[in-house]
Amino acid sequence: MSLKFSRPIAFFDIEATGLDTTNDRMVELAICKLHPDFSREHFAWLINPQMLIPAESTSIHGISDADVADEPNFLEIAAIVWSILFDCDFGGFNSNRFDIPMLYNEFLRAGLTLDYSTRRFVDVGNIFKRKEQRTLSAAVKFYLGYEMENAHSAIADINSTVDVFLQQLDQYKDLPDTMEAMHLFCNHDKPVLDLSGKFSIDKDGDIVFNFGSKKGTKAKFDTGYLQWMYSKDFAPDTMRIIETILGIN
Repeated sequence: MSLKFSRPIAFFDIEATGLDTTNDRMVELAICKLHPDFSREHFAWLINPQMLIPAESTSIHGISDADVADEPNFLEIAAIVWSILFDCDFGGFNSNRFDIPMLYNEFLRAGLTLDYSTRRFVDVGNIFKRKEQRTLSAAVKFYLGYEMENAHSAIADINSTVDVFLQQLDQYKDLPDTMEAMHLFCNHDKPVLDLSGKFSIDKDGDIVFNFGSKKGTKAKFDTGYLQWMYSKDFAPDTMRIIETILGIN
């Protein structure tokens, strides 16, 4: 294993009511905490989302309203999850786009603001895409040589993700060997500005819009669009970037 890390990497997988990381809710959370000595700790919860679980979501992860009716809501376990994740970097499969933003927003609703600028992200899905262009089930088959069972069970998914990650470290000797470099590699060599990905960095190091017709445009040169965004209901971390560029205190 070439990666050097001094604090645990908390790999986590979320099953939810849908794919909207702002408005949907978690129904299952599984964490596999990988320590620097490569030992693991496991945690898992079924979670009452306090909203109906759409049938199409249940058909994917198998969790129904009845399954979570007597389970705690996220507010009731937020402090426990927060303490488990304390001083950890984060990992998952396609977690930069889904799991981390979903968890960030769940913490916000619980009155906790996760300062992800102090964390490093390992997105095993992005490593796989940059190296092989596949999905988690295909990654398990490709790296580990067996067909994945119980796909879309958070516990099965996250343990398979950690197994794939460790195999990637063995197989790709050119992968970064520090968490700082791995964090950038997993975000296509760019820093994470806001979890919803509305902003990015261009080759000049300037903040650019990363969505819609303005994608790639330097934000500082289009204050009108920034003002429009500021009038809308974007996530708090996106709003902070807008405030910084506009000079709003």
